[in-house]
Amino acid sequence: MAGATKKAKGHHNRSSMATRAVHAGEPRKKYADSLTTPIVQTSTFTFKNSKAIEDYTQKGKEHYEYGRYGNPTAKIAEQRLADLEGAEDCVVFSSGMSAITTTILSLVHSGDHIVVTDDSYKKTLEFCRSYLKQFAIDCTIVPFGDYNVIDRAIRKNTRFIFSESPTNPYLNIFDLVKIRKIADKHKILTLIDSTFATPYNQRPIEFGMDLVLQSCTKYLSGHNDILAGAVLGREELVEKIRDLHKSMGGTIDPHCCYLLLRGLKTFPLRVRQQNESALRIAEWLGAHPAIRRVYYPFLPSHRHYEVAIEQMEGGGGVVSFDIKGSLADAKRLLDRLKLIHIGPSFGGVESLITHPALVSYYDHTRKDRYALGITDTLFRLAVGIEDTDDLIADLNLALKH
Repeated sequence: MAGATKKAKGHHNRSSMATRAVHAGEPRKKYADSLTTPIVQTSTFTFKNSKAIEDYTQKGKEHYEYGRYGNPTAKIAEQRLADLEGAEDCVVFSSGMSAITTTILSLVHSGDHIVVTDDSYKKTLEFCRSYLKQFAIDCTIVPFGDYNVIDRAIRKNTRFIFSESPTNPYLNIFDLVKIRKIADKHKILTLIDSTFATPYNQRPIEFGMDLVLQSCTKYLSGHNDILAGAVLGREELVEKIRDLHKSMGGTIDPHCCYLLLRGLKTFPLRVRQQNESALRIAEWLGAHPAIRRVYYPFLPSHRHYEVAIEQMEGGGGVVSFDIKGSLADAKRLLDRLKLIHIGPSFGGVESLITHPALVSYYDHTRKDRYALGITDTLFRLAVGIEDTDDLIADLNLALKH
């Protein structure tokens, strides 16, 4: 779908997503007439006889063989995720980082080059900067949102552009139309980590992106109780990733897939609530005298507001904000919270707040942190599904001097 200029409407819209989140990918008839997808908790699958082996190995008849090569519970999860994202195929992994690293390695060879935006996840950048060098793969880190620099960074041996949208912690939005045009011009692939957006708020494939990566740990499962990842896209690309996945071994277990499927059933309901609550909180924070600045894609003050409202259905459940004061004031805010938990993740039903300077960038000097935009007074609030007024009341008490 290269060259798409706006959101595709129709089958993959919010009105039908609530239904598909419950039923997509599942056969109506299940083992023992179970309503929910059974957990096929086995490492090994057996063959009825020698003919069944030959049908599988020589004629390509579908059959499960070993847990690292596939599992029926995982297959249902893959089919549902692909349906929600509007993708041809999907592979699930034991974590989001396993999905990212396996995907990257499956698409490059020694001597290749990739382009990654500097606002990507810390561990993604670390992998691209450091570990890929061991395989003679070059990586250029480019400023997020500078499309001229991105265009000039592409070489004859460039395989793909990798970015996130929205990003962490400033929730910057990648213009998918612009990046698709650059990729088409140079005949390279586009990879987007869309974890913060989810397929409810943004479906990059509808804009022509080749592969979408998701940390299913976050909004898709939604209960802060599993680790999981997924890569979604065109069948021929996903199949290459699946082949390497079988060797890399980042296999998700069947019970984890069951919990992911259970979380997906309420995914649209949760994200809709989180969108609404996060926007209200962002607006409230923006008017609070103790706040220096609020970062939220659906606030007109956000630098990518116009792009966000064009390619996203909602602003998401994360609000970042900078308070007036010092590091001591930031610590005081954290210590005063009674309802919101202090924790580094997002996307679950419980609201979490993190202080990047103390958690993610504790090993950086203050000067280095500030160069990256990580101030002493920056917070990232991951809004859960609690009552919005209760969350505002908790923040209000914590912000009082």
